[in-house]
Amino acid sequence: MLLYDNPNSGNCYKVRLLLAHLGIACERKTIAVGDRSKRGNVLEGLNPAHRIPTLVLDDGRPIAESNAILWYLGDGTRYVPDDRYERAQVLQWLFFEQYEHEPNVAVARYWLRYRDAPVDREALAARRAGGHRALAAMEAHLSGRSWLAGDRYSIADISLYAYTHVAHEGEIELAAYPAILAWLGRVAEQPGHVTIDA
Repeated sequence: MLLYDNPNSGNCYKVRLLLAHLGIACERKTIAVGDRSKRGNVLEGLNPAHRIPTLVLDDGRPIAESNAILWYLGDGTRYVPDDRYERAQVLQWLFFEQYEHEPNVAVARYWLRYRDAPVDREALAARRAGGHRALAAMEAHLSGRSWLAGDRYSIADISLYAYTHVAHEGEIELAAYPAILAWLGRVAEQPGHVTIDA
């Protein structure tokens, strides 16, 4: 398999983390996060949005979108539940990550850490507020439970861990979220865990 990847991207990290848990070796090809001008040359025909990560299977078939890749790799393993309701719960959190969490937490992080341009502080404040709304929802859900979906670690946790654990890089502090902090610790203790910079 070939993963079009970037070491700084949380969306790419999700995929690398699940691959590590599964013990699957994968060739990686680094694509720039900020400069999209040449992505069409590389990802044309593989990913309709020319985004990373993009996974190309050994038979040449591509899979786009980080959470779709997680579902493909995790299906049939301990990281995707067998129970129909719990599978729906995993999907709920994957959609939540892309609609509520990632557009705020990841964008704030990107603007402050990786974009070479002045930051619009008003726009940043709006992203941070959205990030805190997403984190508050996670905190409420994780209070009194160990994992996001069902009673075990799943791709829902992997997906939301990716940008949550680096939220401080977007000036979104986690001190007010004790259940999230405990959950982050549990994720980091899972067998095969790798860090975002591994």
